[in-house]
Amino acid sequence: MTRRDWLQQTVASAAAAALARSAGAARPPNIVFILADDLGWTDLGCQGSGYYETPAIDQLSRASLRFPNGYSCGPNCQPTRAALMTGLYGSRTGVYTVGGIDRFNWQSRPLRPVDNITSLGRQFRTVAEALQEGGYATAMYGKWHLGNDTAAPAQRGFAEALVSEGKHFDFVTEPRVSVPPGTYLADYLTNRAVDFLERQGDRPFFLYLPYFAVHAPLEAKEALTARFRAKAAAGGHQNPVYAAMLASLDEGVGRVLASLDRLRLSDDTLVIFSSDNGGVGGYAREQIAKDTTDNAPLRGGKGMLYEGGIRVPWFFRWPGRIQPGVCEDPILSVDLHPTLLDLAGLQPAAKLDGVSLRPALEGGRLRREAIYWHFPGYLGAGPGKWRTTPVGAIRVGDEKLLEFFEDGRLELYNLAQDLGEKQNLAAAQPARAKELQARLQGWRQATGAKLPTHR
Repeated sequence: MTRRDWLQQTVASAAAAALARSAGAARPPNIVFILADDLGWTDLGCQGSGYYETPAIDQLSRASLRFPNGYSCGPNCQPTRAALMTGLYGSRTGVYTVGGIDRFNWQSRPLRPVDNITSLGRQFRTVAEALQEGGYATAMYGKWHLGNDTAAPAQRGFAEALVSEGKHFDFVTEPRVSVPPGTYLADYLTNRAVDFLERQGDRPFFLYLPYFAVHAPLEAKEALTARFRAKAAAGGHQNPVYAAMLASLDEGVGRVLASLDRLRLSDDTLVIFSSDNGGVGGYAREQIAKDTTDNAPLRGGKGMLYEGGIRVPWFFRWPGRIQPGVCEDPILSVDLHPTLLDLAGLQPAAKLDGVSLRPALEGGRLRREAIYWHFPGYLGAGPGKWRTTPVGAIRVGDEKLLEFFEDGRLELYNLAQDLGEKQNLAAAQPARAKELQARLQGWRQATGAKLPTHR
């Protein structure tokens, strides 16, 4: 499609949307999707932390439908972001980890990883492209991590896009803009988001706000850090710099929500909050690295397919339309794309792996038999230590099976009885383990998942 054709289609779609609204059709919701980076499942006050302070996010959670069995599609940044944008598992997009396979010394292991795709292919339609074609104003400020040039957000459905990641102070942006010295990145991204909200009229909008916080490097404003130095640790949460970073993130979320209230947009706006993967913790218990945070009672952390690496907060707030409460149905990143299109009254251009969460958001239950993960590579954790070796996983009901590709080892857990994944049931229930393994293998075949090869 040429840019001229795209513009004509966008104008026509916007006109159609405006005509439908003028004819009395229900107005599609504004959408604000806030994504934290490396935020653990228990890093919020509303999720059990007694050390970190997150009053704004806690308030958002109380006004939201919460999914305690919510997941990311990957144990690290890039695969989750690809799944969020496309509604597809990494086995289809080829995006399953961060960067190339030579980040870690896989030559010391028995398998050669599958080559990773680091730039989201043009053949995959993003949710921003779909919403923009449906008449939405679109904007994205923060961490993109899905490629540059033709894969950059400005080319993938975001009319306004500013990318920045890698540093919290003295950061650079793409496109380059002048930033006052000493500016904190989370504050700057919030400023841009609030400015976007203030410029919106009657046209529905999609604001994607993927903060870089609380990703390393650990950098925070000194006044906030000093506040947490004087505070007693609680559980495994004790790092004052990390706590200060999280406090800045929370402040940004609070400012966005306050702006929606001030502009009288809250009742027309769906606000979603999540994280791209689990927290950087749980490693000490596995004896592989030091912890920044702690995901207990979950096992493991970022870079692992244990619960600490992939279970993340998911909050959905839409005043008057979504009843606050809890839904126990498992959900994950691929569900965002079909959900937003469904709520906007739009249809996906192709079959997606995710399902619309609309039934659950309206008080019902989801109809889905299983959710899946595929990680055909290695993630290191220091000399001779590994966060993960190639592995796949499936969750069916309360049961979760992990299949490790190096040696075929199976681990089976009942998450309702063993949230910390301490008791491997594979030996005690071999028939059930084999049944779930067969389902996982069938899913890999159906989605074209590539497997690592013996060297």
